[in-house]
Amino acid sequence: MTSPVSSGGTSGTPIRDVLGKSTQPEKTPGNSLGQDAFLKLLVAQLRYQDPTSPSDGAQFLAQTAQFTQVEKLNELAKSQASMLSAQTMLSASNMVGRTVTYTDSEGVTATGKVVSASVNGTNPSVKIGDVNVPLSSITTVHA
Repeated sequence: MTSPVSSGGTSGTPIRDVLGKSTQPEKTPGNSLGQDAFLKLLVAQLRYQDPTSPSDGAQFLAQTAQFTQVEKLNELAKSQASMLSAQTMLSASNMVGRTVTYTDSEGVTATGKVVSASVNGTNPSVKIGDVNVPLSSITTVHA
């Protein structure tokens, strides 16, 4: 049998035929292969291996374990980001009705009562009077 990746000759099956053209792996930033592409490559590698010199099974298990570990770490990172977003919204909403001291965009220290809180993406802010103040600009929360 030939390798699934040919070296430019006519013999061998090109990897694009083995993987199929209709399903493209979902790419994420900093990640060149998705889960589907990894599994398809693993199956293709098993299907087209040379029976006279089979690949080491421990190597496949190690690759699968590493892939599973990376997948779980990605899920954990998404969960952590979600929890951080909820925590920042909670922090901002706990300031409603309280008097705070903050530094405005010109670097002047001001004090005012928080009337509302909001989160735009990952940037929480509170409204003091008619001014939106980023949560990171608040220096003191008064009782």
